[in-house]
Amino acid sequence: MLSKVVSKEEALTKIHDGQTIMFGDWHGEFAADEIIDGMLEKGIKDIHAIAVSAGMPDQGVGKLIREKRVKSLVTTHIALNPLARDQMFAGELDIEFCPQGTWSERIRCGGAGLGGCLTPTGVGTEVENGKQKLTINGKEYLLEMPLHADVSLIKATKADTAGNLYFHLNSRATNSTMAFAGDFVIAEVEEIVEVGELGPEEIHVPAPIVDMVYVRTGEKRPLCPM
Repeated sequence: MLSKVVSKEEALTKIHDGQTIMFGDWHGEFAADEIIDGMLEKGIKDIHAIAVSAGMPDQGVGKLIREKRVKSLVTTHIALNPLARDQMFAGELDIEFCPQGTWSERIRCGGAGLGGCLTPTGVGTEVENGKQKLTINGKEYLLEMPLHADVSLIKATKADTAGNLYFHLNSRATNSTMAFAGDFVIAEVEEIVEVGELGPEEIHVPAPIVDMVYVRTGEKRPLCPM
């Protein structure tokens, strides 16, 4: 079976200026940091990011925000990154806030090819501004549009050479959902094993979804600490 394991340089050939990129890191704590560092070195800019938060200034997508490489961000909050707040108020970073459950469901819709989802969350608040509102069985819902990306940059604990991915406990977070919502999927992993070494119950994202696997060389972070 063809191996999907690549070098960092090969992975970076698929990442370009102006792309919409999903970052599976959990507030920067469990991130594809080595590929993100490569993006900084390559000078990638004008990124349209989708991430659960703005990360931290020295972790995850927050490193790209720190260097002003991110043009827009669809997220649930930015409280852990004061630089994102400052850039937002300065008009340098366009941020769309979304309730976390709705955000997750929009990504699931993007991966499943659905036209959107209906939710009562945000009805009667500023969240509903500019959105279509429907009344079903006497209850009001907002139509939230799907989220999709050119590249999903995710972080997994382990992969086999075919691209099957395993996430240890809470490191799965948003990663497995994002893997289905990108045109091209790059996974940075802690450990690589041969095909057959992952049991069926350990495969959280199947190989056909994943395009490239990069094995990180620095500090190992097999578990999201938060």
